[in-house]
Amino acid sequence: MLVLGIESSCDETGVALYDSERGLLAHALHSQIAMHAEYGGVVPELASRDHIRRIVPLLRDTVARAGLPLEAIDAIAYTQGPGLAGALLVGCAFAEGLGLALGKPVLPVHHLEGHLLSPLLSNDPPRFPFVALLVSGGHTQLMRVTGVGEYETLGETLDDAAGEAFDKSAKLLGLPYPGGAALSKLAETGDPHRFDLPRPMLHSGDLNFSFSGLKTAVLNLVRQHGVEDAANRADIARAFQEAIVEVLARKAIKALKETRLTTLVVAGGVGANRQLRTQLNREMEKRRWRVHYPELEFCTDNGAMIALAGALRLQAGSEAKPAGVFAIKPRWPLADLMR
Repeated sequence: MLVLGIESSCDETGVALYDSERGLLAHALHSQIAMHAEYGGVVPELASRDHIRRIVPLLRDTVARAGLPLEAIDAIAYTQGPGLAGALLVGCAFAEGLGLALGKPVLPVHHLEGHLLSPLLSNDPPRFPFVALLVSGGHTQLMRVTGVGEYETLGETLDDAAGEAFDKSAKLLGLPYPGGAALSKLAETGDPHRFDLPRPMLHSGDLNFSFSGLKTAVLNLVRQHGVEDAANRADIARAFQEAIVEVLARKAIKALKETRLTTLVVAGGVGANRQLRTQLNREMEKRRWRVHYPELEFCTDNGAMIALAGALRLQAGSEAKPAGVFAIKPRWPLADLMR
């Protein structure tokens, strides 16, 4: 089964072709980071317009790389939500229109399910069941994943997600957009022992998270020490990253113990963080457990994860619908997939 995947939930336009027997055949991605950097964050209207400009060239590029005619696809999967309404509408309209033109069925896909399943694209994919730590710009969740569409929420953030905390703290440090990546790079040069920031909800007894207080603690350090000095910026960045990584790692280990599972999957943009990977690798190796990550190119939003999720959904019995129904879900809890 050959599935075309289309991703346009925020500031990346992604297109991919995934074959259920041969795997990922080709994919293409355009990031809008350079465009939004001028404004210090994503501008929804500009994002939508850029998706319109990029999606057709990316489709042509992907099809050419795969060496297959467009008519060879069996179904089209696209991100229905969550995300920016205008951006989602571009991908939805394109997928539905293409489906009508080709006479192919379409399958709406949950953006977070794409992230959740993205490690299955690797050469060493995890086996079900596993615990998933989903850490993206707007979401931080721990899930028990028994199979495709079989997800149980174990814990989630009560306020800011880890990615949001990274971006907001980066802004306090005067770092350029995208702040999270800049903060992580700066933290590599910082002193891990100079500042000690709180570990929110580390001992809460549950698997929930809270990162808004950590951002406030960073603000207090900035006010006390300033950020004009490069060493201050680096040391505050390191203290922030140390705190957030410890909380994520400890909660993930707790989730594995409580579920009695021995496989962890980490997905989402923050999953590319080097310190987080190092900490989790060390903790999992001590216990002789397994941890899986997506390839770095699949940590950010991309069409490959949407094509994969669509193909796995179809294999699991989901039915693609005839093209022509335009519906997006900017707010779409992952828990709705289990209802």
